[in-house]
Amino acid sequence: MSEVMDYPSRLSDNKSRKFGTLSYLPPLTDEEIRKEVEYIVQKGWQPMIEHTEPENASLHYWYMWKLPMFGETDVDAILAELEECRKANPGHHIKLVGLDNIRQTQGTALVVYRGDPPEMVMCAERVKPGF
Repeated sequence: MSEVMDYPSRLSDNKSRKFGTLSYLPPLTDEEIRKEVEYIVQKGWQPMIEHTEPENASLHYWYMWKLPMFGETDVDAILAELEECRKANPGHHIKLVGLDNIRQTQGTALVVYRGDPPEMVMCAERVKPGF
């Protein structure tokens, strides 16, 4: 039996936080992102893009980028929307979601671009002395 590895993901360390299985892997290449989009289209799922500030990724809802792209099958159009969202929200995490309208759930969801989280400031450090 192989040894189980511990991934040092902690709430106190913004840079170590994980967002699903694929976030344990190195960042996706452009070709790998394209393959994920192709998979969503092939399954007949509806693509949707979400984004958020890295420091809010775990404890808050993510913002929806426009409306879901119902019926969109053009992979290049979906990739263009991902890039447009990335340019409009620099430093944000960008998530690609495949909505399964038959099962009424997410077929897949993965963070395709990770923003650079700020260093975490503990609450005690933010309080000025005398307050």
